[in-house]
Amino acid sequence: MTAELITDASVASSLATADPKSRILAAIDIGTNSVHMVVVRINPELPAFNIVDAEKSTVRLGERCPQTGNLTAEAMARAIAALRRCLDMAKIWNAEQVIAVATSATREAPNGKDFIKEVEAQLGLQVDLISGQEEARRIYLGVLSGLEFNHQLHTIIDIGGGSTELILGDGHDPRFLSSTKVGAVRLTAGFVTTDPINNREFDRLQAYVRGMLEWPLEDLKAKIEPGETVNMVGTSGTIESLIRLDAYASAGAPPATLSGYILTLERLQALNQRLRKLSFADRCKMPGMSERRAEIILAGGVILQEVMENLGMTQIQSCSRALREGIIVDWMLNHGLIEDRLRYQGSVRQRSALNMAQKYRVNLDNARQVAQFAVDLFDQTRGTLHQWDARERDLLWAAAILHNSGHYISHSAHHKHSYYLIRNGGLLGYTDAEIEIIANLARYHRKGAPKKKHESYQGLGKLERQTIDQLSALLKVAVALDRRQINAIQGLYCAFNPVERELHLTLIPARAEDDCSLELWSLEYKKACLEAEFGIKLVVRVGSTCNTEVFSAVR
Repeated sequence: MTAELITDASVASSLATADPKSRILAAIDIGTNSVHMVVVRINPELPAFNIVDAEKSTVRLGERCPQTGNLTAEAMARAIAALRRCLDMAKIWNAEQVIAVATSATREAPNGKDFIKEVEAQLGLQVDLISGQEEARRIYLGVLSGLEFNHQLHTIIDIGGGSTELILGDGHDPRFLSSTKVGAVRLTAGFVTTDPINNREFDRLQAYVRGMLEWPLEDLKAKIEPGETVNMVGTSGTIESLIRLDAYASAGAPPATLSGYILTLERLQALNQRLRKLSFADRCKMPGMSERRAEIILAGGVILQEVMENLGMTQIQSCSRALREGIIVDWMLNHGLIEDRLRYQGSVRQRSALNMAQKYRVNLDNARQVAQFAVDLFDQTRGTLHQWDARERDLLWAAAILHNSGHYISHSAHHKHSYYLIRNGGLLGYTDAEIEIIANLARYHRKGAPKKKHESYQGLGKLERQTIDQLSALLKVAVALDRRQINAIQGLYCAFNPVERELHLTLIPARAEDDCSLELWSLEYKKACLEAEFGIKLVVRVGSTCNTEVFSAVR
């Protein structure tokens, strides 16, 4: 079994009842362009959720009758068929509730409420019609569940088929929420008739977008205090497609995960200039581009460029979570599963790592013990053996929590399986580069040191390789210290002798009579990488006592 979404019905059914404490929920977003659904397994104890399945259908509900503005019978039929498939999937997973919301196309159409009634009549599914501001609020909740803000102000943009949502927030209540009637489907239908688009239509498209977004952007900027710096985050299909195109253009392949990918304004401008010169047929030939997305991608690119230029943003970071995940978070808040939203948002990375560990049935007692040893070693050798900072400490902690996740596949070569699961398992709050480091650290928690011939290691930059070389050496020692997985060692104390280049490691056993012989044997086997990497000799002793003040401060 891999980290990918489960699609086999029998497997899904068995997994749906695997953990009696978990709860299965489905969330559906009926948008202008597509119908999306995610099925999630909620872990109430963390609290967190995993996306276990997903469905997307491009239905173009926003292709309304030009004369009346009504949703067409054909579009409604496509949407209802897609919703029926979603309900079938939710039933396979034994979802306790299916929450569906409809957005721009449905709320603007004169017959939007009739469509909602028809959905309930045919499928028994209740659909909530939400306002643009409520849509923006739930997008904000979704992003908060997948990205740590660290009290830093962020502008979030979500470009849909019929509208664009803009949000300003720092993890607290949002300072600004807006929804503007500019979307990729709407603009393509209203402004693009030539192929490739001619200069006159392109200029009109740009001018319209600029005019429509002028006031929302001015209102957003008014909420930014003097001296505050703002980061920018983008969500949903249009931005993900632009990022995928940029990745193909710059690296020849899409990133392993789109979440955390950085797209610069300069590269976006170049991409838009390229897209405007291509015909629809040529856009379809671009790597990673579907026909449906090729129709509307230029309009989406124009919207994003206008917002970034207006706000003076030089880059945007992608986030894989948006409205659907926000629906889940809102449900969890309303059902008392999240008591403190700020605390929930402030631990996205840690919670995601622990959630993944539970998903792959890692022994969390052992994982936490190894992680504690790893960060103790990191803290006590910082400034002597290494100069890494809080970021690298956090990556080491996550790798220690997840180092044994590969056992989920097989004990044999489990360190290699750990790399694959971490790399593709959807860790939240980390950039793609950080996930690569975490996965490699777990990959090298056992066996030999990293080698350039290893595929997962050879393509990395010098700094990333150095990070992995040094932190994996610390992780190997931490793993050795819990060899029996019985918490035999309650703490450690490091002292460095720079003259002799010796690191003296004192181990404090949990029981005075325990000689920790198996841990000492494992250390003897694993210390070679540490000694070679840092050019030191590791001297280990088992002590009965240590400096209490120092030990307490370290722990």
